[in-house]
Amino acid sequence: MATSIKKLPLDKILFSQGFGTRRHCNNLVLADLVKVNDVLIEDPQELFSPIDLKLTIDGLDWEFHEKAYIVFNKPTGYECSHKTKHHPSVYGLLPAPFVERGVQCVGRLDQDTTGLLLISDDGQFIHKMTSPKKNIGKVYQITTSEQLKSAQIEHLLTGVVLDDDPSPCNAVACEQISDFQINMTIVEGRYHQVKRMIAAVGNHVAQLHRFQIGEYTLPNDLPEGEWRWLNTEELLQLSSNPS
Repeated sequence: MATSIKKLPLDKILFSQGFGTRRHCNNLVLADLVKVNDVLIEDPQELFSPIDLKLTIDGLDWEFHEKAYIVFNKPTGYECSHKTKHHPSVYGLLPAPFVERGVQCVGRLDQDTTGLLLISDDGQFIHKMTSPKKNIGKVYQITTSEQLKSAQIEHLLTGVVLDDDPSPCNAVACEQISDFQINMTIVEGRYHQVKRMIAAVGNHVAQLHRFQIGEYTLPNDLPEGEWRWLNTEELLQLSSNPS
């Protein structure tokens, strides 16, 4: 027997999506600023099923998602923090409702690192994706300032000791692309780990770009500074490891 979907009042739906307090969401509807599936709604207590619900709030089109799972193509010059120190925040490039509902970066990228960044308000998902115990690979394209030597790549694979941690860390895989570029897979997420690993073998990172997590690759059609929702198939890919 099919389970019926519980309908929710519109102001509660808007609140869950990050459009402000219940009172503010109520007022948005009363001010004729909210459409549901292209129909203007005047009663903030009108009930709707959240399944496949499309909202328009003060001209902003919005899909209902109980939890936020988004992919973002991070440009250089942005910090993955709500409280930035020296550069603007990546959250400033997202629609305000995401910040209101408390989304967090799923593992941070340095301000000068570009590429694949996941953002969510699901704590369990964030923990799963960042825990080394889950063994989910993150693949970085690394451009070095000096020519890469085969001994350096071998050292990355066997393990290096970072200056403040006696526990060695190693790359799961290293694919040499050119004399100055490798694709390196790691499963940990230590502070500045990739840059410090390259420094530990006597080289220096000139450019750093993350393009894959698990089996999920940054979409080619997603421009820098842009985001989109992840679908169910993509979430499954994220739980897998690159082969």
